[in-house]
Amino acid sequence: MQYCCACGKPVTSAVPDGDNRVRAICTSCSTVHYQNPKIVAGCVPEHAGQILLCRRAIEPRRGFWTVPAGFMELGETLAEAALRETWEEALARVEIGPLFAVVDVIHAGQVHVFFGGKLARPEFGAGIETIETQLFQPADIPWSELAFPSIRIALEQYLDNRRTGNERVHLATAPRTLRG
Repeated sequence: MQYCCACGKPVTSAVPDGDNRVRAICTSCSTVHYQNPKIVAGCVPEHAGQILLCRRAIEPRRGFWTVPAGFMELGETLAEAALRETWEEALARVEIGPLFAVVDVIHAGQVHVFFGGKLARPEFGAGIETIETQLFQPADIPWSELAFPSIRIALEQYLDNRRTGNERVHLATAPRTLRG
């Protein structure tokens, strides 16, 4: 950040009084500009034991598979964001299920939050950010073609919870790259 959003004057980097981190501070009006992580809300839609995935039509990771997820907007809850993203990316209406994973994506300044979701009927399609959507049996999930580490973490946790009957919320930190 070079200029203040409040008054347009230059900012400097310093630790504000009473704080412990370097922040952008306006040299004119003294506004402190905080930068905080962005929240990504997603859903793992399931129908008849199959998981709905979306092949990304946008960068980053165009052509790779993901669950419906995206940035939360002001004025919506986490669950509303997951429902909206599921509609926008997969043209699917789901009944939102329990929260099951929170993944810190520190290198991207994001926190990814995942809910389960039930598709009442196998009705879905490709939204504007999606090349194609497809239901996968768990054994057929294209693990080597997943877009992001957080998606792998979410799918592994979802399937583990489903297998064990547990509804545990898994907390994780995503690595910078996919493994396996």
